[in-house]
Amino acid sequence: MGVSMGFFVVFLVLVSSPLCFSYYLHPQFYEHSCPQAQEIVKSVVAKAVAKETRMAASLLRLHFHDCFVKGCDGSLLLDSSGTIISEKRSNANRNSARGFEVIDEIKSELEKACPQTVSCADTLALAARDSTLLAGGPYWEVPLGRRDSRSASLSGSNNNIPAPNNTLQTIITKFKLLKLDLTDLVALSGSHTIGLARCTVFRQRLYNQSGNGQPDSSLDATYAAQLRMGCPSSGGDNNLFPLDFVTPAKFDNYYFKNILASKGLLNSDQVLFTKSEATMELVKQFAENNELFLEQFAKSMLKMGNITPLTGHRGEIRKNCRRVNKY
Repeated sequence: MGVSMGFFVVFLVLVSSPLCFSYYLHPQFYEHSCPQAQEIVKSVVAKAVAKETRMAASLLRLHFHDCFVKGCDGSLLLDSSGTIISEKRSNANRNSARGFEVIDEIKSELEKACPQTVSCADTLALAARDSTLLAGGPYWEVPLGRRDSRSASLSGSNNNIPAPNNTLQTIITKFKLLKLDLTDLVALSGSHTIGLARCTVFRQRLYNQSGNGQPDSSLDATYAAQLRMGCPSSGGDNNLFPLDFVTPAKFDNYYFKNILASKGLLNSDQVLFTKSEATMELVKQFAENNELFLEQFAKSMLKMGNITPLTGHRGEIRKNCRRVNKY
């Protein structure tokens, strides 16, 4: 009896192990099912960024905003339809999230090459890496195998994504809930080394930071005066400003150097230096050592990209990233 039971246990482990391991994300996931997948994503992203430099930051941001709501499951890409209320309508995304047409184009090419094989969630993860690399940032191997959500969460998008006017403690809490620590928070904030922000998201710092009609005292006065020229106290909501005014299109550590000089554009940028000794120290380290920042950014992106992915038989592989499949 003991021998037969032992054989059964070993047999069960041998049979079930490959199934279990297949549920982990790994870079070679499409090696046989769609070997050209990564090249397709890279090609479309390169074309989009060549056409508009800002698109690199926009595509990177989409991956962030997807992963912070229900995990990296492509839920952000769903349009409103039937019972789905799109996350695109949230405060964090409305009038600012962009790049959806680029994802559509990538998905269209992927469907031609390998029908219903590569998920929209993986497409976002690859596009974020390729965008970072094109801007001069680090390379990392993207673990793949995510599947797509059949639902969206407008409330999750409104509540879980860090906002420009959040306190540092609120931002820390939002990261901590996703098992991202202070180092991840500061490193991932460094994505603001590229991209643009609208006047409306930082206007308060220029005119009425604490409700007393005074500008934010932690903002360099000369820099604030320059910003006020393009961001008036009323109107001009959609006027755009570089998050890193020194090297706005280059992925480097000038974002952190700007913060040291009290020239972080968003309130959520500057509080990394003014509200916590721990985050202040990380800002200093990254400002002094570009290689350290790039290395940590890649590590933190890998960690973020692994937030509760749908794998195995959960979710689906959408044919169109904007809507769930019809069965």
